[in-house]
Amino acid sequence: MSQPIPVQITVVSAQNLKTLKSNVLVTLVSVEYNGAVLGDSSKTDVLPDGTAEYDFSTSFECSPDGPNSLDVLVQKPLLLTVLEVMPKEKKKPEKITPLGQAVVDLLPLLQGVLSLKVFAPLYAVPDSPSASLHPEATAGLEVTVSTKELLLSATQFSSGNLLSITLEAAYSVPEAFTPDAQENCMACLQIPAAGEKELLLLFKNGILKADGEKEPLPRPKTWPLDPILAPGALNIPDSFIVGGPYEDEDGELTKSEDMEFRIQAESMKRIVWDTEIRCFLDAAAVAVLRTRIAECRYWPVELCRLSTASGGKGKASKLDKRDEDKQIAFHGVAYVNMMHLLCPGVKQIRGAFRVFNYQDSEVFEKTKFQYSIFRDRRSQLSLAKEALVNSPATKTASSKAQKEGKDSSATQYSEAGTFLVMEIKLDRPLVPKRLREELLQRVKELIPPRPALPTQTEGAKKVVEDYQKCVTSVAVAILREYHELFGKQLPDQGVMDYETMEEQKRQLNYELNTSGKYFAFKEQLKYSVVKIVREKYLKTTAFETKEQLQAFLSELYVYLVDHMHIALNKLLSEEDVSPAPPPNTTMKQLLLFAREAEANKDLKLASLFHRQRIARDQRHIQSWLDYGAFCLLHEDATKALECFQQALCLDPQHTQSLLLCGIVAVKLQRFEEAEIFFEDACCLEPSSIIAWTLSGLFYEMQNSYIQAERNFREAKKLLRAQLEEERRILEAAEGEEKKPSSPSTDPEKIPDDSADKPPEVMERVTSKEEAAAVQEALKAPAPQPPPCTIFMKTVEFLMKVNAVQFVHKALAHELLSLQGGLSCAYYLALAWTYVLREELPRCAECLCEAVRIDPLNPNVWAQKGHLCYLQKDFDNAKECYERVISFVEDAVDMHFVYLRLGSIYLEEKEYGRARHIYLLACDNSASCLTWLGVGIACYRLEEMLEAEDALSEANALDNTNAEVWGYLALICLQDLLPGAVLQGGRQLEAEQCYKYTVKLGLHNDALLREIRAAQQRSGFGDPSL
Repeated sequence: MSQPIPVQITVVSAQNLKTLKSNVLVTLVSVEYNGAVLGDSSKTDVLPDGTAEYDFSTSFECSPDGPNSLDVLVQKPLLLTVLEVMPKEKKKPEKITPLGQAVVDLLPLLQGVLSLKVFAPLYAVPDSPSASLHPEATAGLEVTVSTKELLLSATQFSSGNLLSITLEAAYSVPEAFTPDAQENCMACLQIPAAGEKELLLLFKNGILKADGEKEPLPRPKTWPLDPILAPGALNIPDSFIVGGPYEDEDGELTKSEDMEFRIQAESMKRIVWDTEIRCFLDAAAVAVLRTRIAECRYWPVELCRLSTASGGKGKASKLDKRDEDKQIAFHGVAYVNMMHLLCPGVKQIRGAFRVFNYQDSEVFEKTKFQYSIFRDRRSQLSLAKEALVNSPATKTASSKAQKEGKDSSATQYSEAGTFLVMEIKLDRPLVPKRLREELLQRVKELIPPRPALPTQTEGAKKVVEDYQKCVTSVAVAILREYHELFGKQLPDQGVMDYETMEEQKRQLNYELNTSGKYFAFKEQLKYSVVKIVREKYLKTTAFETKEQLQAFLSELYVYLVDHMHIALNKLLSEEDVSPAPPPNTTMKQLLLFAREAEANKDLKLASLFHRQRIARDQRHIQSWLDYGAFCLLHEDATKALECFQQALCLDPQHTQSLLLCGIVAVKLQRFEEAEIFFEDACCLEPSSIIAWTLSGLFYEMQNSYIQAERNFREAKKLLRAQLEEERRILEAAEGEEKKPSSPSTDPEKIPDDSADKPPEVMERVTSKEEAAAVQEALKAPAPQPPPCTIFMKTVEFLMKVNAVQFVHKALAHELLSLQGGLSCAYYLALAWTYVLREELPRCAECLCEAVRIDPLNPNVWAQKGHLCYLQKDFDNAKECYERVISFVEDAVDMHFVYLRLGSIYLEEKEYGRARHIYLLACDNSASCLTWLGVGIACYRLEEMLEAEDALSEANALDNTNAEVWGYLALICLQDLLPGAVLQGGRQLEAEQCYKYTVKLGLHNDALLREIRAAQQRSGFGDPSL
């Protein structure tokens, strides 16, 4: 909205006016908005049924720079006052008195509504402040509010957020607070918006209540308006303070020892506001809000007591002017922890927050705010009539305290234990959370459908196959007898003549008949022939005639001879070489297995998986590079160089292989070879930012600073061109909509580091640079990440190939380029290097900085969880891992997040949650360890069938895991325990699984003891028993 948009208001009629006053005759309606009267209707008679037809229209303009901006439209309602016109009396003017008031919420106009028709309840104006009225309003006004165009487009509203802040009350206030009609208890906080704009939210007119009953729950929230004639109209429709258990709150004073204090405080002297203030934040303001919360979790809410007494003239006025420079009366501050709003899915925080005396140094230290709203921004609050000084009663109490030797201004709130109760609510969470329905659907799709097992051959087909096998068996036996009688006929002996063949045939028949083997072979074939007759020809009864029998025997003979020939041809033909079965694992899975073994410190097994990848396809370049990176990390640089060189032999124009050969050559101090590799890479791919940067780092190691600076300059030039192209594509995709350039994509803001900078590592920027950075951030339309640099792009590549030496060099350069501050990626990379050196405390420091910079980054929390896991701090590790899973965006290494979180759940015997997490891991990237986790969890839940299926999946992926065999042995033994249904083959399976468990060297002593205990109970499973 750039131009003013008129908001048209029409008061159609009033209903049930007689319920407010039975003898009312003539009325008119007055429309007011934001303190300005928009107009009055003409005088209208009230019909006998209490209806008055006004048909009065008026309007005001909504504009971003005018008095009625969108911020005002969200905060303040339309105020309608029905006035009664009294009949004229002799020699007296016409008397007009207020009869009732109503309010209309204009928020729907921002939610895409062009025309709003409401029936606003009309609340009666009491004759006196002490007069009691019916709480429910039956009278009302029919009002229509409309605009010709939308105040906010659907995109603008959906990309923004509605922030509502409710200040309920201040409890346990100091004793010096006394009911005084000339004093106003106020609170204020500011909400950051885009650019230099700040929204100041002021809560005025706090009511000081004496000791008595607690505030009722639920109770209505009120509009942030000055006192009006009908107090009932201040209540916001359908908006209530409902309270809740203290332990469910997000603030302070939630421990069990605070409960009694809070219960007592809520029935003692207190200041009540119950006011809700709303503000709409556009997309840029939402981004600023997230960044501000990430930078500083505590936000100040100022509290003070203002005097509303009007000063006199002359000397008194000078005194008031001097008093304004003095300390503000009862100036306190509460620190609200806003970090909760950065948790995924959180839209609301509510709680109690302690109030402290306002001290500039303490406020700046905790909140980074350098000014007080009440003291330094008073002009923006429109508090001209109030005096920010002590009232006479306060001055008396202060003087009395000073005489007693007490400094009441410094200890007033802390001694009383004052606390504020407030609520901060968003229409949508700042960090969206994954929906439960999505998680359930993913769990259902976890295990993909496996191919059906081959159907078992039964019936006619099976008996024919059995006959062929029987024929083959008999033929092999006869051939063996022939070889024993006459020896083997060799090919070089020529063709046997007919007479010799017949003689051998006669001798073979004689030998078979005299030895009884012929009869044995016939009996062996008889059973299979009988089966064919029954299953193939379905003949189970005797034949009626000999002709039928003879015809059947002829047909059977032909059939048997045909299938005998088929069997003999298969036997005597050259044996077909069966193809090797396809592997159960893919190249990607083998790499995952290697990474798992490496994470578990089993380097021997990790090396085995890498070598299996290479053996499967020796021309696969990436397999050689991955194995080389593994060797490089574990101090076997020579073997790493051999791997990289092998990759280079497969493709001499592979830039990555060239760079890796140069990196290892530097580690082996073969600097001439390294220079050739780097130079060749830059020549082969002159558009590679990483190649130029690595080459520059190498030359810097060789003290060739000029050459290094040239290479860095070339890399920055390429980066600027790349970012410019990305920005051009983005702008083309957005069409006519133009957005300001962000620092991360502005070519002029790419850091231009010099290689001849001082070698000392800078810890902080100068105050001048810091002030410039803050000023630039305030001018920016929305917060942006630090500029993308050539060094962080190179670090990302180097971490993947485990080039630690070059990572340190690149991070040192990144540290020197502090324009915009260090990035989250910098601290993650630095933490990675400390983990490799097992310097865990320094790693923890880096991750704390990363969390401060980007608390929404799932990779930060994943690495923090890994750190806690390595430190055996499983409670914090679990908390970090659960936070990672709650993010919409997955971390890079979700596989290890799932594995370690699942193992923690198993240790804590939360088997249901462990099974769920391991199933998520199987869906993300299945491995032997993920299915093993599923199997263990199901076994502990006594779901034996599911456990065996999961362990079978694990065994199919890696049949060398001793723990998988161990749990399979336990499952087999469970079926052999007394009372279990005995399944065939379970005893043999239990023994076989146990043999493999021992053979593969199970290191889990607890599992081994459990297996042996089960073997003792069942009496099976161990061949030695």
